[in-house]
Amino acid sequence: MKKGLKLVLVLSIGILLLSACTKKTTTYKTTTKTEDGINVGGKLDITNLFTSRDLEQTADTSDATTYTVENDKNISITKEGVYILTGTATNATIIVEVKDTEKVQLVLDNLNISNTDFPCIYVKTADKVFITTVNDNSLSVTGTYRSDGETNTDAAIFSKEDLVFNGTGTLTINSTENGISTKDDLKITGGTITITCNADALESNDSVSINDGNITITTKKDGIHAEYDEDNKVGYVYIGGGVININSQDDAIHATTILQIDGGTITLKAAEGLEGTFVQINGGDITINASDDGINAAQKSDNYTPTIEINGGVITITMGQGDTDGLDSN
Repeated sequence: MKKGLKLVLVLSIGILLLSACTKKTTTYKTTTKTEDGINVGGKLDITNLFTSRDLEQTADTSDATTYTVENDKNISITKEGVYILTGTATNATIIVEVKDTEKVQLVLDNLNISNTDFPCIYVKTADKVFITTVNDNSLSVTGTYRSDGETNTDAAIFSKEDLVFNGTGTLTINSTENGISTKDDLKITGGTITITCNADALESNDSVSINDGNITITTKKDGIHAEYDEDNKVGYVYIGGGVININSQDDAIHATTILQIDGGTITLKAAEGLEGTFVQINGGDITINASDDGINAAQKSDNYTPTIEINGGVITITMGQGDTDGLDSN
């Protein structure tokens, strides 16, 4: 362990099992204290992380506008409100461009779009956009993405603003690059999301926060990725619940600053399972199968010392032979 850096393990009830067969497996079982559903002593203050509207799984559609997508035609949304999107089309994009103080809710109701080279949903300006699923929906981009002026669009859902995903339906995404990408904050509070892509599945500059939902990811890069290359003080990942299954060829979950897990059932198969500067696990049932390190705390942010802190949850880590670690704090 390098001088000046630390590995912190807080195990209120701990069981550690090591097996030196073809693979090494480590299991931790611990308990943690919570008050009113909020973790005590969490690195992130999650008290107001999710608004009441973030957590609502149905939309008020009494005054909604309905659009049916058509081949080779874009839909432009320029006013705040609730919009129901339905139908099947190729080379069609829903473009949101409202005032930066306005919120838009997109209700996907049996919406199916397949594009060749541009996002299916593109948020240019807004305060926040809610994407609420009803029934079964699918979005795919099959070719090389083209840019929008100086903007490098590179995801089936591409946003420059905050995104919130909720709902009672399903959303299936296929992409030759990223699945969902935002330059701001990304939140998921419900629904079933399945992503198959060649780059990052869930990507955000500032943060990725998951409260609930059923998420399945297959990717050639990172499953969940929070990073802004111009500022290493941002880029955290928070998971408080839900069912998450990730099969990735790089990191399953990657945060620049804090990676905090308070709950959920999380199954990861990746080169590295969890990676961040400060990794804090307070709860959840986590299973990691890694070809490299299971949990890795590395100096990605100047604001924190690389640390792994385990206060609760059930964690099982299996990693391959060689220079690999179940827990690695650099």
